[in-house]
Amino acid sequence: MGKGFYISKGVAVGGVVVAVAALSTIIALSVVYSQERSKTNGSDGEATVGPTNAPPTPPPSNEPWDQYRLPTHLVPENYTVMLWPRLTPDPDTGLYIFTGESTVEFECVEETDLILIHSNKLNYTSLENGQLARLTSKSPQTAPSITQSWLQTVTQYLVLRLNSKLVKGQRYQLYTKFTGELADDLGGFYRSEYFEGTEKKVIATTQMQATDARKSFPCFDEPAMKAYFFITLRHDVDKVALSNGAAVETTTVTVDGVTVQQTVFERTEKMSTYLLAFIVCDYGYVNSTTGGVLIRIFARKPAIDAGQGDYALSITGPILKFFENYYNSSYPLPKSDQIAIPDFNAGAMENWGLITYRETALLYDPEFSSNSNRERIATIIAHELAHMWFGNLVTLRWWNDLWLNEGFASYVEYLGADDAEPTWNVKDLMVLNDVHRVFAVDALASSHPLSSKEEDIQKPEQISELFDAITYSKGASVLRMLSDFLTEEVFTRGLQSYLKEFAFGSTVYTDLWKHLQTAVQETGTDLPANIDAIMNTWVLQMGFPVVTIDTVTGVVSQQHFLLDPDSVTPPPSPYNYEWIVPIRWMKTGAVQPPRWLQAKSETVNEMKTTGTDWVLANLNVVGYYRVNYDTANWNKLLNALSVDHLIIPVINRAQLVDDSFNLARAKIIPTVQALDTTKYLDKERDYMPWKSAINNLDFFYLMFDRTEVYGPMQTYLNTKVAPLFQYYKEQTGDWANVPGGHLDQYNQVNAISMACKTGLAECTALVKSWFSDWMTTGTNRIHANLRTTVYCNAIAAGGVAEWNFAWSKFEEATIAIEADKLRYALSCTKEPWLLNRYLEYTLDPVKIRKQDATSTIVYIAENVIGQSLAWDFIRARWSYIFNEYGGGSFSFSNLISGVTKRFSTEFELQQLRQFKEDNAAVGFGSGTLAVDQAIEKTQANIKWVGENKNNVLNWFEGANTP
Repeated sequence: MGKGFYISKGVAVGGVVVAVAALSTIIALSVVYSQERSKTNGSDGEATVGPTNAPPTPPPSNEPWDQYRLPTHLVPENYTVMLWPRLTPDPDTGLYIFTGESTVEFECVEETDLILIHSNKLNYTSLENGQLARLTSKSPQTAPSITQSWLQTVTQYLVLRLNSKLVKGQRYQLYTKFTGELADDLGGFYRSEYFEGTEKKVIATTQMQATDARKSFPCFDEPAMKAYFFITLRHDVDKVALSNGAAVETTTVTVDGVTVQQTVFERTEKMSTYLLAFIVCDYGYVNSTTGGVLIRIFARKPAIDAGQGDYALSITGPILKFFENYYNSSYPLPKSDQIAIPDFNAGAMENWGLITYRETALLYDPEFSSNSNRERIATIIAHELAHMWFGNLVTLRWWNDLWLNEGFASYVEYLGADDAEPTWNVKDLMVLNDVHRVFAVDALASSHPLSSKEEDIQKPEQISELFDAITYSKGASVLRMLSDFLTEEVFTRGLQSYLKEFAFGSTVYTDLWKHLQTAVQETGTDLPANIDAIMNTWVLQMGFPVVTIDTVTGVVSQQHFLLDPDSVTPPPSPYNYEWIVPIRWMKTGAVQPPRWLQAKSETVNEMKTTGTDWVLANLNVVGYYRVNYDTANWNKLLNALSVDHLIIPVINRAQLVDDSFNLARAKIIPTVQALDTTKYLDKERDYMPWKSAINNLDFFYLMFDRTEVYGPMQTYLNTKVAPLFQYYKEQTGDWANVPGGHLDQYNQVNAISMACKTGLAECTALVKSWFSDWMTTGTNRIHANLRTTVYCNAIAAGGVAEWNFAWSKFEEATIAIEADKLRYALSCTKEPWLLNRYLEYTLDPVKIRKQDATSTIVYIAENVIGQSLAWDFIRARWSYIFNEYGGGSFSFSNLISGVTKRFSTEFELQQLRQFKEDNAAVGFGSGTLAVDQAIEKTQANIKWVGENKNNVLNWFEGANTP
């Protein structure tokens, strides 16, 4: 699944279902819906029943149906599933529903008189003897009879008790007929809506990962329970039906007096339930064929007609070919469909053969899309295509190993995108986007290891919590480090044999280590220890080290890096917070042979220096650790930046800034020493060091934009960014042209954004004039690269007229990427009442789509005027937000961390603790850990401000003095 956006999950709730007559199907759904929206009841022509002869739901017990993991008695072989989504609401109730029939064929591998199969929010038609399912045998021997059937709603099972045991080695078939709501909750089988002109269009689509296939049909919904799927969809005659397999037959049928089309799909490969997809829509597409594989890009017809699918189509084939070579394995399916969904809470989802995307992650329009939008499309497509082998062909056995699946795709997405767009240098950006990003989380005492114990990940909400920055970005970072010290040749050799052995099966992460170790031995690669010994220090303990190099003594040491060293003691570690650390380094600009640090400290005589020589470690930041030096070496590095910054590699210039600011926050070096790394920035023209500085200075803004430090800080930073602003003014012919390089285009945005932020009058006048021209003439001449920052700064400098104009353009926007730019910019206003009104809009899905609600609130909180408003807003409405947007929604961790990241006072800490206490009964779902981390970060911020405010103020005032 694409990182950065997360899937919404419905709250699992139970309840008694009432038996009703056939004609009252929709009425029953309506009654229950009005009582509790997350319960639906209905049938498809027969009586709808709930618990049949079932005891009341008991408290949690040791009974199998009260355990969250399936027993191992039954193994599915194949499913035959027919689904019929209704894309028009019932005129009486307004409800959208779907009906379905499913037959699962399974083998009994251990005798049992109990069948447990996952089911959530489905309502079953009464079959023989009033039971919820029909069991038949594939052998001459008669199947046992079902004596009891009920829905165990907490653990999400359909439970079937039998009058005798199933026979080991025999195959059986289980048939069910059911009804569900085609809700707008973005999980399972759900609906998405959009407008073409004034006509509302409805799509039936899916999002199964991690545990929502069970909302679509009863299934053994665990990743290792792979099976073949025969899917059939019924749909209106003017719609298109899509699924994982290719459509093999479409016929017209009449069901209950209604004429519909019925599309039958070819059998899938053996696969996990979470990778299933079924879609019914009124879409267009563009297509091509690469190496015999049919590639299609589906989207709204106006988007396809406007050519917005063309870029994705142009790079999908090359990226597929890249991964075929990388994995030494042909793409395992005959087609690769990719489709843009208007309402989609993830960035994308790697359904095998039918990948779903947010519109902003797939559709590209040169007029409206910036180069960052284009890069995002390339990397997300590469991420999802990487999963076609790693994750889909070979699947991790259980969710505790999710980090390897998502971390791997988050690493190789840069390789795939780099192959498609080789001039971008996109691989370098992983340091900013992933390594530095996750350092901030993994430096907390409340972080967690990459790999969890299988028994600790049981409930759906526990699984949801794993979709975080540690899983994606730390996973990617340590795998990049592993590939570097093995070499890419050895890494891919082990990877290829791993995929070959486990194709269509499931694994644990140590299976990959075994294959990599074999590759190491076959190639004679020299390592200080076995792969598992090295990597377990990175996988089985949280956090990362700071490596300290004393260039006077040559002593190289490591310690667990904690952003707040006085925070709560981290939990015990199996490796006592020591790592086996690969060190790539240089001395005074000359690259040296790599080293390993295998103990708490070692003496490396080669790292001693004399005179003006200096040492720089972690070249290109391929290692997952920070680096500190003795004061003399730091001063030499700062001098090198001042005299000739180009002698230091560009990634390491970004590293020096990032490491120093974070070492200062951890009290390892003085804060003013970190600020010294910014002195050379008036000479810096490269993107990565500037972006690193801006990212770190954002923390200073968060801590000081409500204090007397703000003014002197603004003055200083203005003097640093002004030369960059003038540089791009000259390079672009007074802003008439676009810089040639991909990263230069990014840095032009930095120049304008930072210049306006620090109050450069010329910048403010520039963005206001561009925005005013748009308002006056109706023609938007602002380049797509610059729109986000221009819109934001113009709205911030303007008033009601600018905000209302932007809102009208947001409402009119038919291109999701343009709508996203405006949605962010609307949060930049300095008018509190406009921000409050905007917050209210987030609870109206007609104004702000559900998928965008939490990120919009976070945008508002990033505004110093809006932060307290957003905090008050979510505190007052937490119960509603939590339940309406899904208790398992992955975006809740982002919401909580985003709204609280400015917290730096005792009063805010008290409010945060009270918020946790007041909502204990409601819960925080996947944001549970984020609440604790917010408390920890706030405590650290309070101490940091108290200890550094005066020194920082004095430093800025001194730097501003001629």
